[in-house]
Amino acid sequence: MADQARRGSRRMSGAGASTRTSARRRQHDEGGVIPVLARTAREVETAVQRGPLKPANRARFQVATLLLREERARVKNDASLTDAERGNEQKRLDGLAGILAKTAARDTSLISMLADDAPVTAAARALRRDLLLAAGVELSPDELVIATEVVPVDKSVEKQVVPDAVRRMQMANPFLAPDFTAFQAPAPVSGRLGNWELIEPLFRSFEYGAGGGAATMRLPEAVSLTTPGGVELMRHQARFVEEARSGHRTFLLADEPGLGKTAQSLIAASVTNSYPLLVVVPNVVKTNWAREVEKWTPGRRATVVMGDGETIDAYSDVVIVNYEILDRHVGWLSRFGFKGMVVDEAHFIKNLKSERSKHVLALSRAIRSAQPRALFIALTGTPLINDIDDFRAIWQFLGWIDDKKPLPALMTRLEETELVPTDPGFFAAARAAVVEMGIVRRKKEDVAADIPARRIADLPVELDDELGRSVRAAERALTARLLETYRRVRALKPDASVDDLVRVVAHAELEESKGAKSGDNVFTMVRKIGQAKAGLAADYTIQLARSVGKVVFFAKHIDVMDAAEEAFARAGVRSVSIRGEQSPRARQEAIDAFTNDPEVQVVVASLTAAGVGLNLQVASNVVLAELSWTSAEQTQAIDRVHRIGQETPVTAWRIIAAHTIDAKIAELIDAKAGLAARALDGSDDEVVAESNVQLEALMALLRDAIRG
Repeated sequence: MADQARRGSRRMSGAGASTRTSARRRQHDEGGVIPVLARTAREVETAVQRGPLKPANRARFQVATLLLREERARVKNDASLTDAERGNEQKRLDGLAGILAKTAARDTSLISMLADDAPVTAAARALRRDLLLAAGVELSPDELVIATEVVPVDKSVEKQVVPDAVRRMQMANPFLAPDFTAFQAPAPVSGRLGNWELIEPLFRSFEYGAGGGAATMRLPEAVSLTTPGGVELMRHQARFVEEARSGHRTFLLADEPGLGKTAQSLIAASVTNSYPLLVVVPNVVKTNWAREVEKWTPGRRATVVMGDGETIDAYSDVVIVNYEILDRHVGWLSRFGFKGMVVDEAHFIKNLKSERSKHVLALSRAIRSAQPRALFIALTGTPLINDIDDFRAIWQFLGWIDDKKPLPALMTRLEETELVPTDPGFFAAARAAVVEMGIVRRKKEDVAADIPARRIADLPVELDDELGRSVRAAERALTARLLETYRRVRALKPDASVDDLVRVVAHAELEESKGAKSGDNVFTMVRKIGQAKAGLAADYTIQLARSVGKVVFFAKHIDVMDAAEEAFARAGVRSVSIRGEQSPRARQEAIDAFTNDPEVQVVVASLTAAGVGLNLQVASNVVLAELSWTSAEQTQAIDRVHRIGQETPVTAWRIIAAHTIDAKIAELIDAKAGLAARALDGSDDEVVAESNVQLEALMALLRDAIRG
C-alpha cells in the first residue's frame, strides 16, 4: 500500500549532514570532532570498568558511535583531503572504534544501541549537538533546536523490540513522509482567557454545569446504516459514523456498555480511511477486536501483537496491541505511520503517572505530529471511576489539553463563549464547548428501545455453617477494635465531632489493613464472605441453569470460582471458565463453547478479567457471587449480557450475606451512580467517590457500634 510506506533506519545526523560537510572546519590532531570523540569514548570506557552504566553514559556511548559513523563518511567523501590526510584520519577513527568495541564487549547491552533503528532520546540528541559545537562544527538552525521527546525511552530501552516483520517492511518502504496537507499552524489565542487557569474550571463544569442535559455533541442524522461487512448499524451508531465522515477527528465515545462502541470506531476508521489504525486494548479483548475487524470491515486485515511481535503482519490495516506490552513496542509503533488510534477501556489510562498512560500519550503525540488529521477515539462506558479528574488523561490523549492548559482548538471554543470562570453561566458554556470537541454519551434507554431493561435482584442468604460463623466472629472482632480505638481518640479529643472521629478511626484502620499480611480486616473479611457464599451462589446458579438456560456466574477470587466449578461438576452442570491467567486463545474457546454449545450451561467468570470487552448475550441471567468495590465494575459485568443482540430481559442476581458487612457494601455500591450520572447524563445526584466504599463500610460498622 502506497500510503503505508515507512521510514527506514534513521541517523541522528538527519538531512543536515550533507550540507555541513563544507561548513565543518577541518582540524588537525588538536582540533575538530575526533578529539572530542576520543574524550567521550574514554569517559564511557572508564565508566563501564567501574560498574553498570548509568543512563547518561549509555547516551554518551550511543552518541559517540553515531558521530563516529558520520565522521567516517565525511573523511571518505571529502575531496579536499589528500590521501595522506585521509589515511591519518581513518587511522585515528579506527582507534576510537576499537575503544568503543571493547566497551560494548564489557557491557553487551550496549550492542542493541548500535542498531539503525535504536531509539534516540532528546537528551542524546542534545548531547550530540553540544559535542559538535565543542568541536567547532557549524550547525543548522534545525540542529540547534532539540524537539521535545515524544516517545519515552528511559530505563526500558533494553525492553524495546522491533519485530522482524516490521524491519522487513521498513526496508521495503524506507520513507514515510508526514502528511501536512491539512496542517495549519495553530494561531496563538490571546483573548480574555489568556491569563486564566482553565483546566480545573473545565473539570468543575462537568460536576456543576450539567444544565440537565446528557454530554453528547450534536450529531448529524444517519445517511446509511450499511457497513462493509453487510451488517446494519443501529441509528445511533450510524449518526456517530456520519460525524466522523463529515470531518470530526477526536471523540470520547462514552456510550453505556452494550451499545456497540467497537463497531462505531471501526466503521469510523473505515469511512475516514484512517489506516493503518492502531488499537490499544486490555489483554482480554485482543482476540475479540480482531474478530470485530473481520465482521465489520472484512476487506481490512488485522494483526494482533503478541509478546515480542514475532507473529505480526506488518502490512495489516489494523494493529491491535494490549496495554501490558506497550513498553516493548512503543518505539516502532510511534514510527509506523498510523493515521488513527483507538484506545479501548480508556479509563485504564486515568493515572498519568502509570507507564501505560505515559506510553499511550506518547504514541498519540507522535501520531498527531506526523498526521495532523489522524482519527483519535477513546472508548469507555465508564470514563469516570473515582474522580472528575479521571478526564485529564483522556483529554490529553485526544489533544484537547496538555498538562497545563487547553490547546488551541478548545481554547478557541472557550473564547467564543465570551465568558470567564467568574461569570455566571461559564460552567454550562464551558461544558458545552468541551462536549462539542467530541464527547458522545448515549444511554440504552435513549437510543436502543430493542434492548430490554435490566434489573438487579438481591438474594439475602444466611451464613449458618462454620465458615459463616467465623465471618461473624471476625466482624465482631473488627468492630470491637474500631470501637476501642474510637474511645481512645475520643479521650484525647473530647471536643471533636462524632463524624470527624469516626472518619479518622476508619481511615486509620483502612490504611493499616492495606499493608497487613494476615489478621482480620475489611479485606480478609470480604474474602471470607465470598468463600462462605460460594456454595450457596453455585446452588442458586444450578437452579437457574436448569430452569431458564445459560447463566453467567461472576466472582472476584479464584478460590470462589474453584468452589463453584466443583459444585457445578458434582451437579452434572457443564461449565467453562474465563480467568485472568488464560491465553487469548483459551479465553475465546471458552466464550465460543458457552455461546455455541447447548450443553455448556454456565460460564464462571472473573469480575476483573471478564468484566470488559466480552459479548455473553446468549445468557439473560447473571449471578454476582461476590460484590465489587465499585458500581462501575458491577455494571460492566452485567453489561456483558445486557447488550445489543439481547432478546430477553436481563436479571442480575446478587448474592448478599445477610447481617454482615456484605449488606452494607451492597447499599454503598447502589449509592455510587452519582458521579458518572452527574458528569455525563445531566443528573443532579450527589457525587461520591467510589474509592470510598471500603472507608464508608468501616464507618458504618463503627457508627452502629457507637449507637449500639
